[in-house]
Amino acid sequence: MSAWVVRAKGAIKGLRKRARAAYARRFHAFDDADFRALLQELGVEPGDILLVHSSLGKFEGFEGKPTDVITALEDAVGFEGALLMPTLPFSGTAVEWARKAQVFDAARTPSRMGLLTELFRRMPGVARSVHPTHPVAGWGRKAAALLADHHLARTPCGDGTPFGRLDGADGKMLFLGTGIGVMTYFHAIEERLEPSMPFSPFTAETFTLPCRSADGAALTATTRLCEPSVSRRRDLERLEPVLRARGAWSEGRLGGLHAILLRAADVRDAVLEMATKGEYCYAG
Repeated sequence: MSAWVVRAKGAIKGLRKRARAAYARRFHAFDDADFRALLQELGVEPGDILLVHSSLGKFEGFEGKPTDVITALEDAVGFEGALLMPTLPFSGTAVEWARKAQVFDAARTPSRMGLLTELFRRMPGVARSVHPTHPVAGWGRKAAALLADHHLARTPCGDGTPFGRLDGADGKMLFLGTGIGVMTYFHAIEERLEPSMPFSPFTAETFTLPCRSADGAALTATTRLCEPSVSRRRDLERLEPVLRARGAWSEGRLGGLHAILLRAADVRDAVLEMATKGEYCYAG
């Protein structure tokens, strides 16, 4: 493909993006107050433990700054709760990242999970769990206990991790423009179901990976990772009808933004119900 064609395609893509943004501002504009009202309508409450997956690109029409979104989320749960965001340092697979043998630094390694997560981890009062592949940033009084000792877990998202602690703490998950396919908490359920599953969702290989805490302490994580061949088959959309049937699905729209709120315990119960029937959230 010639350089001219590449530039032309890039220019057309840019024009389309600007046109969509202009349309959203003209016909689907919403402000900070609208967003705060949506959070309340979905069921986000003061004192909640809230894990947020987000795509800032879906906030077309929002008349505010990215930091306004974070502030609204913090205000919605309050300091007596906890706001959490995954801050994974890679955009491919955990196995690919692990084979690069880079040292994860909780204070310096950037998040690759979108602009909101990177801004959040840099904000005052935000801490970050120490894990080489699946660190989590957290704010609020309840965050410290959820983030503690992440590097000691057997898998990145299972027991002893911020994700694995969600259901026991009555935590909730908020999906802002992402859909539930990005649900990292699901890996915690995979770890618990692994002994009874017809295949393992995790690697046979155990990785020993270096990491550094925010205060500079050198640590090591010994962990199995998600098996890429299984991850490609994961289909969490199969959960939606089950959750809806159980009355455990809350959603709303604001401008072009689609938001979904789920309780981690409801997701766990739905997956376990499916498993008793030999049904799993994988294609093929």
